[in-house]
Amino acid sequence: MAEHQRIPSSRRKVLRTAACAFVALVVLGAGAAVYAYVKLNGNIKSVDIDGRLGDARPPAATDGSFNILVLGSDSRNGENGDLAGGNTGYTARSDTAMVVHVNQAHSGAQIVSIPRDTLVTRPDCTDASGRTVAGAKRAMYNSAFETGGAACAVKTTEQLTGLRMDHYLQIDFAGFARVVDAIGGATVTTTVAIHDKDSGLDLPAGQHHLDGQQALAFVRTRHGVGDGSDLGRIELQKQMVKSLLQQAGGAGLFTDPVKAWSLGDTVTKSVTTDSALGSVNALVGLAQELKGIGPDQLGMVTLPVAAAPGDPNRVVEQQPQADQVWAALKADRAFPQAVVTAQPENPAQADPTATPSTSARTAGTGGRPTAKATAHTTPKAAPNPATGR
Repeated sequence: MAEHQRIPSSRRKVLRTAACAFVALVVLGAGAAVYAYVKLNGNIKSVDIDGRLGDARPPAATDGSFNILVLGSDSRNGENGDLAGGNTGYTARSDTAMVVHVNQAHSGAQIVSIPRDTLVTRPDCTDASGRTVAGAKRAMYNSAFETGGAACAVKTTEQLTGLRMDHYLQIDFAGFARVVDAIGGATVTTTVAIHDKDSGLDLPAGQHHLDGQQALAFVRTRHGVGDGSDLGRIELQKQMVKSLLQQAGGAGLFTDPVKAWSLGDTVTKSVTTDSALGSVNALVGLAQELKGIGPDQLGMVTLPVAAAPGDPNRVVEQQPQADQVWAALKADRAFPQAVVTAQPENPAQADPTATPSTSARTAGTGGRPTAKATAHTTPKAAPNPATGR
C-alpha cells in the first residue's frame, strides 16, 4: 500500500488554524444562539389563562383546528400615550378583538371581528390579583378586558361563541407600530381621502405605503371615513391584516437571519400571550404552522350585529346570522355565503362618485341598499369616555 503523502508543515499550520477558527465560530455561534434564545424568551410576557379559568370551558377541538383570541389594547402607558394621546388612567380596554380560527390542515384561517360596543352577558371573573369581578348583563364586550384582564376577556369570548380559545395574543399601540416597521411597512389603497384629526391620519385617495405610526392611525381612524362608526374602523383593520400578511410573505423573514432576528426581537417585546405560547419555541412553532396562510387563504367577517334595543350607540348579536358564524367555525367550514354577502364595505374603498342621495340611503349599511344589508346596522359608536374615541 502506498504511503500517505506527507502534508507540508506550512499547509498543516494553515489547516490547523482554519480548524481552530471553525471551532471558535461554532462555539461563538452556539453562544450567540443561547444568548438570542434567552433574550427573546425574556422579552415575552404571558398570562396563565388555563390556570385562572380551570376546566369549566368549551372543549378543545380534536380535529387539529384551533382558535386564537387576538386583542388590541388601548392602554396609554409608556410609549402608547405618546402615539395615541388621550388618557385611560391605569386601565385598558380591548378596542380590537378578533377570533382567529385556523383550519384542520393549517392551510387557511377565518377571522371574526367582534365590535367593541357589542352588548354581552359578562360572566363572573377572577382578575390578575385573584379578586372576583362580578358579572354583568348588557355589558360592553370590551369591558371584560378592562375589569378582569386577559382571562376575563377569554372567558367572555368563550361564553359568547361557544368555542374554546386555545391561545391568546395581545398587542398594544406601540407594539403594533413596531411590528409594522419591522416587516417593512404596509401598503393600503383608498378610493377616498381620509382626514382624521383624532387619529392623526391624513391620506389622499390612492395607494400608500405606511410606516408603523401611520398604520396605527389607519386602524384606529373612524371619524375620517364612512359614518364614523366602529364597524367602519373594523373594515380598515381587515384591510390592514391582509396587507401585513402580504408584506410579511414577501419580506424574506424566514430566509434572512438578520430580518428574522429583528422581527423576533420586536414581536417578543410587543405581545402578551397565554402561557402555552410564552416561549420562543412555542411562538416559532406557531409561526411555522401559519406561514403558508396568506391573504388568499384568509376569510374575514364582522360579527353580524344590530342596534341594541333602547340604545342606538350599542349593538347586539343579530340572529340567526351570529350563531351561524360561530357554528361554521366549530364545524371547521366556510362562513355562510349569506353572511359574507351582507358584510359592510370598507369605507376607505367606497365609491367616491356615489350621489349624496345614495350615500344617505346606504349610510350605516356598509354602502349597500338597506333592504339587502340585513346582517348589519352601523350605529355611530359613543366615544370612549376616558379617551373621547
